[in-house]
Amino acid sequence: MSLLDAAALLLALAAALGLFNHHVLKLPFAIGLLISSLLASIGVLAIDKMIPSLSLAERARGIVLQIDFAETVLSGMLTLLLFAGALHTDLSRMKERIAAITALASVGVVISTLVAGGVAHVLFGFFGIHVDLIWCLAFGALISPTDPIAVLGVMKSANAPKQLEMKVIGESLLNDGTGVILFTVFTSVGLATAHGGPDAAAHAMSLGRLVTLLIKEIIGGITLGLVAGYVCYRAFKTLDEPNLEILMTVATVFVIGSLAIDLHLSGPLAAVAAGLFIGNRGRIKAMSETTAQNLDVVWTFIDEMLNAVLFLLIGLELLAIDISRYFIFVGLALVPAVLFARLVSVAGPVLALRMGREIDPWTIRILTWGGLKGGVSVALAMKLPEFDGRAAVLTVTYVIVIFSIVVQGLTVGRLLRWAYPGTASTTDV
Repeated sequence: MSLLDAAALLLALAAALGLFNHHVLKLPFAIGLLISSLLASIGVLAIDKMIPSLSLAERARGIVLQIDFAETVLSGMLTLLLFAGALHTDLSRMKERIAAITALASVGVVISTLVAGGVAHVLFGFFGIHVDLIWCLAFGALISPTDPIAVLGVMKSANAPKQLEMKVIGESLLNDGTGVILFTVFTSVGLATAHGGPDAAAHAMSLGRLVTLLIKEIIGGITLGLVAGYVCYRAFKTLDEPNLEILMTVATVFVIGSLAIDLHLSGPLAAVAAGLFIGNRGRIKAMSETTAQNLDVVWTFIDEMLNAVLFLLIGLELLAIDISRYFIFVGLALVPAVLFARLVSVAGPVLALRMGREIDPWTIRILTWGGLKGGVSVALAMKLPEFDGRAAVLTVTYVIVIFSIVVQGLTVGRLLRWAYPGTASTTDV
């Protein structure tokens, strides 16, 4: 399938299923699109069971597998979506909660990774599925980041308190980078163990190598984003041409994505850094009001379009994974474990930062339940190399992501309205 054919198919399906959701399901756009594509996938599987001679499931699976989900999300969509989210984020509000945001996006992800990975190792063993601890930790790393797209939509539609909204949005913009770095570390160790034994694994996990990797990925990624954002900002100051300025932002994101891959830097962190710089300093000091308005319109459309395609792809991936009842049951059993890991990873940093001061009783609960998982988790799971239990890890990841988006996504708004009736932006959380 050519790139043009794949784009035409995905956009046509997104439009058709979006129309179905609008008139029939009447759910929030992204979640409705996900459920619609899940229903379509289930329909294909059901027809295939009833009329095996059509080989409908095999044909549909072949089409889905031609679209490299992991590459599409991690090397294409993610930088665009994170840039769009950062572009519309008020940095001054983010600075007010920078300590909490940084702690949740770094220490919190590490805690969640270790807890989720450890519990997953125990539960996989309990169900008789052999998965080495290192791959369970890789699973913990890929399932810990929250989905910025789902979180942004939920927080805004629910009119959450501004301080709480900024914590959740800020964390979701930054923790993808942490999760991807941890995932890279654990998969490298797993591959080293498989090919070179314990000595190779010890070398891969040496403190010097890990520190070097973290510095290069994090500092290098942020630096790349700031430099790209600054170049764009300086160019904006020399002209007032909205179409050209918008084109420059799109080009900047694609250049960031390409350089991050070539230089082995964190693309997600680079995209966020560039988006925050252009969306705040660039908007205030280098853009006319007309340019800023047009920029928002274009990037909102890009955000919504890619969001639609991403959630559509998540639903269609049902055709590409092992959906045996046993693995699905294991996935459902791991949902509470992942939520527990999220609770621990949120409660630790929040309680440490607010030691000695009163904490809003709903903060930890909402941060836990509102930590929605998304396409990044599925994409990372699909990047896992072959090992014993890979199919189980992939299916479990998919089940947890679907539960998170559908169940948590449809109820976190109600939780917010229950916790903060007549929400006021001055609520201290």
